Amino acid sequence: MRRARRALAFAAVLAAGGIAVAALGSGTRHGILDPRSADPYGSRAVAELLADRGVRTRVVTTAREAADAAGPGTTLLITDPDRLGTTQRGLIRSAMDLSGGRTVLLAPGSHSLTDLAPGVRTRSAAGADTLAPACDLPAATSAGRAATGDDRRYTTDLPRATRCYPSDGHATLLVLPAGTGGDTVLLGSGTVLLNESLADEGNASLALQLLGSRPDLVWYMPSLADSDPAAESDEDKSLVDLIPAGWSWALLQLFVAAALAALWRARRLGPLVTEKLPVVIRASEATEGRARLYRKAGARDRASTVLRAATRERLAALVGVPAAQAHDPVTLVPAVSTRLGDHGHGHDLNNTLFGPTPSDDAALVALADHLDALEREVRTS
Repeated sequence: MRRARRALAFAAVLAAGGIAVAALGSGTRHGILDPRSADPYGSRAVAELLADRGVRTRVVTTAREAADAAGPGTTLLITDPDRLGTTQRGLIRSAMDLSGGRTVLLAPGSHSLTDLAPGVRTRSAAGADTLAPACDLPAATSAGRAATGDDRRYTTDLPRATRCYPSDGHATLLVLPAGTGGDTVLLGSGTVLLNESLADEGNASLALQLLGSRPDLVWYMPSLADSDPAAESDEDKSLVDLIPAGWSWALLQLFVAAALAALWRARRLGPLVTEKLPVVIRASEATEGRARLYRKAGARDRASTVLRAATRERLAALVGVPAAQAHDPVTLVPAVSTRLGDHGHGHDLNNTLFGPTPSDDAALVALADHLDALEREVRTS
């Protein structure tokens, strides 16, 4: 019981440590592509650079807020278009048609292209992460090579579309002009906006030009409450995908701690080895201690077996029976009987040395007395 309590306490400490680590981590990380996050996968760096250039960034989490904020002087950035349901896509589509501003879609898939960019089809990920502009779009030509090709590529038959950063003939940056004077930008990867990669190649220049062409930037990060479960992507999500950010590390730490604890508890592998006791224990104390353990466990069978076996081995040495035959009643009982002669008439030797298990504690005590008396008689005979 004490060992079980220790194991439970150890597990509780590990769980508390994992929860504390996850809580600390979740308090400093807002999420991927969040302009408030300074984590490697956040986008605080690009938001601060835009602020230095006079661009005001506003974070919204619902399609209604995003649609209401859209206008001719606004850039609307949607970080996860595929999360939007039918209602949310309809609101955004209406705002795109009427606002006259710029809309930037990050890595939209076939689920959202039908409503947000009709006439555009998606392709698989590009073969290279960093690509050359290969177009006459001013933002792309001044930025040069950028990391636009690690997620999606696009193809379209629309006549006025501008195709940039191609990979195997398919654009990873697509600009679609709108009749109201605005435009829609499809960016195949959000890598150019991440803190950890903003300084690579022309990522910073491309990000600032795409998001800083208007004085206001509406950074739309669809929340779970804003998503439409019935209309979300049909792709099955694994258990790992459903774990909130920050908890993956906590679970990994708990797993490692559990493995180390298992190794620690299993350190005594292989055969046991004898060691000298740090102190000398009196034989009587050891005997009494073992007897109490037998009594507490009600192990009369084990106790009687030990008593009889020890007595048989000592008797075999006294009467000249080989040690290998000390536990053979056919050999030992006649030898002891012969040694006792006339003095052995009061003993049922076979029952005493090889009999059944005592029925209660009193019978066990009586058996011990009989064995002791038998051994004394053999020694004195």
